[in-house]
Parts: sequence; structure tokens; C-alpha cells
Amino acid sequence: MSKSKEFYTLGIDIGSTTVKVAILDARHRLLFSDYQRHYANIRETLSTLLQDAYAKLGNLTLHPMITGSGGLTLANHLGVPFVQEVIAVSTSLQELAPKTDVAIELGGEDAKIIYFEGGNVEQRMNGICAGGTGSFIDQMASLIQTDASGLNEYAKNYQSLYTIAARCGVFAKTDIQPLINEGATKEDLSASIFQAVVNQTISGLACGKPIRGHVAFLGGPLHFLSELRTAFIRTLKLDDEHIIDTANSHLFAAIGSALNARTEIQFSMSEMVEKLSSDIKMEFEVARMEPLFADEREYEQFRSRHGSHHVKNAKIENYHGKCFLGIDAGSTTTKIAVVAEDGTLLYSFYSSNNGSPLNTAIASIQEIYQLLPEDAQIVRSCSTGYGEALFKAAFMLDEGEVETVAHYYAAAFFNPDVDCIIDIGGQDMKCIKIKNQTVDSVQLNEACSSGCGSFIETFAKSLNYSVQDFAQAALFAKHPIDLGTRCTVFMNSKVKQAQKEGAEVSDISAGLAYSVIKNALFKVIKFSDAS
Repeated sequence: MSKSKEFYTLGIDIGSTTVKVAILDARHRLLFSDYQRHYANIRETLSTLLQDAYAKLGNLTLHPMITGSGGLTLANHLGVPFVQEVIAVSTSLQELAPKTDVAIELGGEDAKIIYFEGGNVEQRMNGICAGGTGSFIDQMASLIQTDASGLNEYAKNYQSLYTIAARCGVFAKTDIQPLINEGATKEDLSASIFQAVVNQTISGLACGKPIRGHVAFLGGPLHFLSELRTAFIRTLKLDDEHIIDTANSHLFAAIGSALNARTEIQFSMSEMVEKLSSDIKMEFEVARMEPLFADEREYEQFRSRHGSHHVKNAKIENYHGKCFLGIDAGSTTTKIAVVAEDGTLLYSFYSSNNGSPLNTAIASIQEIYQLLPEDAQIVRSCSTGYGEALFKAAFMLDEGEVETVAHYYAAAFFNPDVDCIIDIGGQDMKCIKIKNQTVDSVQLNEACSSGCGSFIETFAKSLNYSVQDFAQAALFAKHPIDLGTRCTVFMNSKVKQAQKEGAEVSDISAGLAYSVIKNALFKVIKFSDAS
């Protein structure tokens, strides 16, 4: 039976990864609330939540309001008003925690710091990077074979903290993998991941502006992960008096949305459920791009055009005389080459470091000495890359060379007139400009490694593909997805959404291929127009 004479408000918060709902009565008491991940099925998830509320509360007449990063399109479809998230959160804080001076809120893909100063509200929010957010925590948890709640349990018993990058999931992975191989405990790694999130939030958002006074902690990660909250309190040196304890801190945007509801807009619970049950075409369609190759003929023409430039090869076991050893210790891979006096490539090796670059290199060097004839001799050796000094010392190599110079030497050997070199690695991209046969300038990616090799490798593995097979799948994809050039976490969300829309593995792989090129052009070389 309808209870339409009473006044009830419905707040809906559509976040990047979750849907939250809150139903309040006229006295602002919370009658129903829930919080669920939507896995890109926003409409279905919200429908389920409201059906649960209907079953519990009956056919109430509701005054609805929607907020959140993914809420505007749904609000337009449903004919429900929309309120900006910072207004919703501020309203909740003024109602439920009026003493708050600073609010720190972490979501699935966003992070915010809100300052309340003399009646003014200042919000600082992450932009192109989702390092240090809930999705980042999920990524890191998977590396140590657990989930976010598992990280929290491990972190309760940590003994020491390691320095881990939080500005980028790829950089963090590179920090964590060697620690795992060296025997770091899951307890210490978990606490270190949480500390990295704290450092990223404070340094990346506050940017030196003090976080002081009464501090509130909001959002799902800070509500459900007690040790993450503890890490913030420890780092900010907060005492009990200045910690704002709030029930339902993960629902503050939904509650604030309900508090901002308009009396002139109302629907019964059954009407809301019916609206969500009808076929709503959400305008979250991930954009598609042109295929990499129209057909196999175009691909073969491409291969023929580029296949004319290749290194002369010979077998090391048939070589006699002097040869030279080069090792490139990259951020995620180790590359080794042995060349003859005339530059012929006698041996090559390329492998993921798997967190232990020295062990990876030792296996290759042992293979070289097994293949090397008695009358062939390595007369000079050199290392380059991230691990240049480590490898030079470990293997007592003759030389160490700066990576950009090593790139130029190799390029100039094949084309003395080279004036630009582009290098795409595991977590970096470089554009090296050559002038008068000298390295003139080097441009590289800075705080973000989106679209680099490590991300592609991780994604290929998550789909149970080798990198080679994943790349092969891209060649004739019919509808590559447009992933843009943003953070790997944002790309991940786009991929999940595209999968919901029927995108195939080939479309994802081709989209990543486009993303690599766009990152190189727009983030490294800094073209304003690719045409």
C-alpha cells in the first residue's frame, strides 16, 4: 500500500565503479542504504538496489536526486534532477559533521580533498591519473594474489614499510615485483601499498596546502579499509579530537544527494523500478576507430614497406673472431645482444625481468658461453638502461653508456642521417632528437606510463593471451575501441565498458595499439594535431 503522505527523499550516487543509494525520511533519518559495484552495468545495479528497497519499505513516494561521475546521463534518461558531487558531499558534512575543516574522499577512480574555510569550499581532485584510488588498490592487491579486504587484513600485522610509487599503477607494479621476489612479506607489502596511496593523495592533491583541523575520511576505500584510514591518520599526525568519525562515510554523496532533493519532483518506488526496467540506452558507448588494416593485402604492403630495413643476422656457433656484448637493463625487460666486428647480429635475447633482472641476464650469458666457439672471443662489453651501473658492476663489464647515446649509436649505424628516434619501453617513452650527429634533446613521458609495454603485457595476461598473440589479434580488428591517452586505470574501465558492449579481444588489442601511438605523439612529442 502506498505511503505517499509521508515525505521521503532518494539519493543516488553513480560512481566510476559503484552505485550507492540512500532513502531518508522527513527528519533526515536513514531508512535504507546500499553500496554495490556495478561492473559497468549501472542501470541493472541501480534497479536491483531499488527493488530491494521496494521489498523492504513498500511503495513509498520518493523525491529523487542523482549525483556522481556517472550519474548525469542516467539522470537525463530518468527525468530525475542532478546535483554536483561536491555540493552533495558538502551538504552531508554540514548536516552530519559540521565541525569538518578538511574532507579526504577516495572513490573507485577519483580522489578528492575538500577544504572548508570561512564558509568557502575548495575542492581538489585528480585529473588524468587514477593512481592512489580504489581501482589502483584493486590492481595492487591482484599482484599479491588477494583483494582489497585481504590487503587490509595483511596490513594489520606489518613490520616495516617500503617505498612504492602510487602515481601510476605500472610504476607501482615495477616497485612491487622485485620486493615479492626478494621475499617481502604480504603484510609489509600491503601496508606499503596503503602508505603509497596516502603519499599520492597528500602530495598530488594537497600540493603543499596543509591538511589540518578536523579531518573527515569519506568514500568506499576509506570506509571499508581500516588500515588505509589508519595510514592517513598516522601520516597526518591526527589525534582523536581531530578525526571526524561518521557513520556511513561511504554513502555521503548519496545522502547529500537526498538532502538536496526537490519537492516538486516525485515518483513512487514502483515508478522508479519500472523506469529502470524499461530499455534505456545509456550513452556510455565507447567510441570506435578505423581498423589498423582494411584487409590482409594492406597489411602485407605495410610489412613489405617496413621489412626492407632489418639487421644482418648470423649464427653465433658458426662465428670465428672478435665479437662484442651489449646489455640493456630496462625497467621491465632485459635485452642482450652479441655482434660481430662488422655489426652482424650473432645472438639476441629479450625477456621480462620477472622482478629479478640479474638472474634473467645470467641465464642468457650462460647460454652465450655454451654457444660461443673456442676461437670466438668477446673483446668488449657494455651496459645501458635503468640497470646500467648494476649490470656493469655485477658482470665486470668494460663500459656503461647512457641509454639515449646507445640508441643513437645503433640508429646511426643503420642510417647515418638519422635525426629522430622514438623508443617505447615497458614504462617509458622517449623521443630523441639528433642534431649535427649529436643528441640534441630528449623528451619523455613524465608521471604517467599509460599505454606503455607493461600495461599492454598485463592486459594480455589478464585475457590469457601472450603479448605476441594479443598483438596478432589487433591486426584485423573490425572495431578498435578508443582508449584515448589517459591513465591505465581509466583505460581499464573503458575496456570493461567496451566488453559489456560486445567488444572482442581484437578490438581491445587494436585500441591499445592506437593508444600507444597517441601517447607518443601527444604526451611525449607533444603534437597539438596529429594530422
